Amino acid sequence: MARQWMNCGINHASFAYAMTTLGSSMINNIFSFYYVKLFLNKYNISEAAFHQSQVVYMVWNAVNDPLFGYLQDNSRVPCCSQRRLSILYGAPLYSLSFLIAWFPWSTYSSGDWLSGLHLTVALCAFDALLTFVLLAQCALFAEISSNHHNRLRLIKYNQLASLIGSSSVLFCGMVSTNMENFKAFQAFTVLIAIVSCICMMYTGIYSKSRFDGKIYELVDQECADKGASKTACSLSMLKALTWQILTNRDFQLFVVMNFFQVFILAFFNNFTMIFTEHLIPPDALPSLAKSFMYGAGFILPQLLVLSSQSLLQSLGYYKIILFTFILEAGMAVLMFILGPQRYYFLAFFLTINMVIIQAAFSLFGLPLADIIDMDMQKYKRSSPLSSMVFGTNALFTKPAQSLAPMIVLNIMNHFGYEKLKDVGQESNQSAFESLHSVMFYLVCLIPMCVAILQVLAWRPFSIRNSHTVDSKYIDT
Repeated sequence: MARQWMNCGINHASFAYAMTTLGSSMINNIFSFYYVKLFLNKYNISEAAFHQSQVVYMVWNAVNDPLFGYLQDNSRVPCCSQRRLSILYGAPLYSLSFLIAWFPWSTYSSGDWLSGLHLTVALCAFDALLTFVLLAQCALFAEISSNHHNRLRLIKYNQLASLIGSSSVLFCGMVSTNMENFKAFQAFTVLIAIVSCICMMYTGIYSKSRFDGKIYELVDQECADKGASKTACSLSMLKALTWQILTNRDFQLFVVMNFFQVFILAFFNNFTMIFTEHLIPPDALPSLAKSFMYGAGFILPQLLVLSSQSLLQSLGYYKIILFTFILEAGMAVLMFILGPQRYYFLAFFLTINMVIIQAAFSLFGLPLADIIDMDMQKYKRSSPLSSMVFGTNALFTKPAQSLAPMIVLNIMNHFGYEKLKDVGQESNQSAFESLHSVMFYLVCLIPMCVAILQVLAWRPFSIRNSHTVDSKYIDT
């Protein structure tokens, strides 16, 4: 079968890997884009319940990544230790967990405690299955090949899949009139869940890792050398391996930079629709145009990455990622100088920020894969700690997904958003002007400050020339 794919000019390993990206991007983008607005505006969740749910989610979000990472790198159970089986068995549950948010458990009144519980369950269940499946896929990225050219090919296929999958936001907006037709929205999410499950299961059936069957070999060898019980040895090995990862200087710098990237990505994913509806009047930008704007924010990043393949080969990811931070800061300063009345430029600014931030984020697998390679070489491991590195990274960066909506919502509610969101603008003009001014400052100042901090964190990163090396070690 692989030979037939090659005759068609398609690399089967890359295609199988990318099918999980296709399925996950369909549901992830819809979830991150719509869930905040759904619970705030339709389910009328209180600010206190929203914050409580986000705190629980933040803790669970951080803990489950290293937990699943250690489990997948050291477990003897095939559905955990083999990457493709983790995806195969996790995919149906992952797609089902996506649907929890879109179907209310009752007719919610304003501030109903049940809506808070609903949000907590929806966030934690979705993230748990997302983590289990996508950690396995992230590990596959590092384990399919160590060659830089092959990894760029994986990214190319990945971005093509993400390009197709990200269009789900565009079509969802058009089908449901940006969630105004809620029945149509629910029907669309069910369809997307089914399609995404099929796509991810394809990876689970056909994808392969170079290290299948070797994942727990390192632990067995260490335990045999020490003559220790497997339970005690596993705990000591967990501490030792985690410490080795945490003391890696490049890993530390990457985690700091990535924390801010996750924060700003959540900021734009969760609030772009709210900012657009408040800051850009309908007569300046009609609903259909806004749907295309939202869709472009999820589709164009993949086109940008695909068109940058030659630059990635010649310049490497380090310089490109650094340039995106400088560009984001410069655009934020320019938008602040122009002011909030430039509606078309504001729409362009919101869209291009979503594009640049997501495009840069799509490249982050490359530095993490290089960190995994360097770790494997430094400690002479028989198999890489792929899931543990990705999971430990997530331990420190995932909390930003909760901090962004908590901080922004708290600021907006301080200026009356909770009271004004369902009130006509004519009823309290001065209050709306104050709220809109705060929103505009958030749109400009948060990206600018975050980009500056990212430049400071990213500049000392030392792995800059992996694109000039054909292979750091021989694929087996």
